[in-house]
Amino acid sequence: MSESRVRRVRAANPSPMTLDGTNTYLIDAGGGDAFVIDPGPALPEHVEAICAEAEDAGWTIGAIAVTHGHPDHAPGAALLAEKTRAPVYAHPEARFPHDFALADWEYITLGETDLRALYAPGHARDHLVFWLEDEATLFTGDVVIGSGTVVVAPPGGDMRVYQATLDRLRREFSNARQIDGGHGESILDPLAKLDEYIAHRKSREREVLETLEAGAATVPAIVARIYAAIPHELWPAAARQVFAYLIALEREGRVKAKTLDRPPSDQEAAILDPDLSRIVDPASRAVASAELGIERGVTTIDEYAFIR
Repeated sequence: MSESRVRRVRAANPSPMTLDGTNTYLIDAGGGDAFVIDPGPALPEHVEAICAEAEDAGWTIGAIAVTHGHPDHAPGAALLAEKTRAPVYAHPEARFPHDFALADWEYITLGETDLRALYAPGHARDHLVFWLEDEATLFTGDVVIGSGTVVVAPPGGDMRVYQATLDRLRREFSNARQIDGGHGESILDPLAKLDEYIAHRKSREREVLETLEAGAATVPAIVARIYAAIPHELWPAAARQVFAYLIALEREGRVKAKTLDRPPSDQEAAILDPDLSRIVDPASRAVASAELGIERGVTTIDEYAFIR
């Protein structure tokens, strides 16, 4: 990331879901103007830090672009817009306040710079990725992040749609020199990272299928086998990933689900209907709820089997 052209301000909202915090990016658009991508959570101190960074660089914030509506990326936009009078740009399906809805491949023009918006669903239905062509940089929000992988959780997340988004980025932006994600550090080898992400999703799906073949028929049973090495408090997040794979496989006619004639056991319920306070602190609970798409009050459990 070129500090002279792009500056990062990290929000003070660290958690297991946000790593070290949400990244906000300021981009020099030329002529004294600047874009802001992802103003982050509704933290007045973070908005002040964004404005202070712009002032230090001698920039006026002229446009606010939001990758998606999750609580750690979008709510700060209203606070920043109120302070700067800059318009907010978002996906047409965005449910947070915004001034302009962007079409796929549409430019936001500011100063001497065009910032291109790309539809990038899968993690969230309203997800955009932004392309800064003259820096060959993708701003990927939660599609690709600097460390680890991202959550793809129903109902807002869709595994096959997410995989198609990764394939599109790999295919159409082979000339990218950098990825700046919504969390973590900059990625300096974008193609290698995209290849890693694509391979990881295929590998995990194979594990789900192999575990199902071995006799684990419910989401909690599959999680217990595949994710045995990770802390149990993270199993609910893993369960949402497994569920996303099973939904895709069921839609494709490869597996079928049957609701069992019993309620979940206490152990199963702890995975399917978790107490989020065991995963994150109270301040991060809204983010975890949005990311994981957990619906409270689960009273049934499904069993999955191959369609022969």
